[in-house]
Amino acid sequence: MLHAPHRRQFLKTAALATASVASGVLAQEKPIETLVRQDIGVDVLFPRDRVPLSFIIDDSTCLVNMGRFCMPQFAEAWPDRAIYKKPWRTWPTEIPDAFVREFGEWCGERGVKGKYSVVPNPALVGWLDRELPGWSRRELQDSLKLVRELMLPNWDIHPEMITHTRVIDLKTGKAIPEISPATMENSFPQERKSVDEMAAYLAYALRILKNCELPCEGVTTPGGFGNAVKSELSRAVQEAVRDVYHVEIPHYFKYVSDGEESTEPKLEHVSGLGTNDLQLTVNVPAGTGDWFGGWDGDEMSQGERYANREATAGRMVELIEQHRPAVMLCHWPGMYTHGTKAGFHQFRQVVTALEERFRDQTVWMKVSEMARYWAAKGLTEIRCDTNVISLKAPFAAPNFTLRIAAPTSATPRMTSDGKVMALKEAASHADLAAGRWWRDKEGVMICFDLPRGDTTIQL
Repeated sequence: MLHAPHRRQFLKTAALATASVASGVLAQEKPIETLVRQDIGVDVLFPRDRVPLSFIIDDSTCLVNMGRFCMPQFAEAWPDRAIYKKPWRTWPTEIPDAFVREFGEWCGERGVKGKYSVVPNPALVGWLDRELPGWSRRELQDSLKLVRELMLPNWDIHPEMITHTRVIDLKTGKAIPEISPATMENSFPQERKSVDEMAAYLAYALRILKNCELPCEGVTTPGGFGNAVKSELSRAVQEAVRDVYHVEIPHYFKYVSDGEESTEPKLEHVSGLGTNDLQLTVNVPAGTGDWFGGWDGDEMSQGERYANREATAGRMVELIEQHRPAVMLCHWPGMYTHGTKAGFHQFRQVVTALEERFRDQTVWMKVSEMARYWAAKGLTEIRCDTNVISLKAPFAAPNFTLRIAAPTSATPRMTSDGKVMALKEAASHADLAAGRWWRDKEGVMICFDLPRGDTTIQL
């Protein structure tokens, strides 16, 4: 996401389908506007009753410093914009794999998870599944291998469309000759496009990464890509990701939720409920701006805007304290910060501060893990009958967590597909994890790996 014509808009991403569950007396039904029945008396909590954290990284790829190579192309498309008249020739051409390794290893040691873009043809420099002029074939292959071995499995890989700059003619594989806002991915399309047309463009990008042996469950939009066709884009994500990767729950990142807007993932274009062909798209928003060094890596990093050293102030602190999903956003050139790594240093301070204060209240998740959890949260049927809760889940979901209004003496027992699922009482709320339950004044919390299909809980 580099230099959208109006930058990434802080838009309210209203849910097309969400499921919120109220506590109360067993066997009373929720309002009928929800897509599936979820009886009152059971709350679907966050995983392990912890606030999900994630880190979305845009404008990353193999070796190419997108800040430098994108800038002259944006300047030609928008010649009157001062923001594109920066001294890009003085910037590094490469963000080296040594930095990717340093970043990935540090995050791996601390369990940090999120999304890492890999632009398939970064700023028209070259195709990642073919050649990358300026680097040897061995350097390109080693860079892809590093992403596969180090960034996976803690990071989702997304294409950020095909080039992040010029629109590609899918028939020729070349950039459209005209250079204008209408032919830049950050403002494409500027006229109506069908779902099929948008899906074809996304699928082209996805196939390049598939050729690179990189798994993808979603996509990231570059800047204003799809602003004129938001509904079609969402459906196109569903079609393209399912077609290329046969993914069960496609998702995408486009929006930033500002202020009091919901930061929870949104379920869109849900169809096929009650059948073996349930389809949907999950829209996962970020909850912060980019304050780690800017889109080009040339700005002063302001890590305290995410969290100060004591984790007593900052947007991430605000979200955690309000028990809202807290997803940070940055751009890869801002992490590298022209070789000073100033953004990365401040990122480490932020993560360390959050860990020290909120260790027992948060859990790091990939974007795809959040998408899966919210799909299960919103589409699992929950029926209550006296002391029996019956779940019918269209999707499996790890660490699925329920709070059940129940007598203080109740001890939960769980079965699925006729088999007993072992449950153990947690030593504390912080100890709540899959296969454990914990009692508080509001009832019983149960955390378990939700299987697809039928599950029964008896109290």
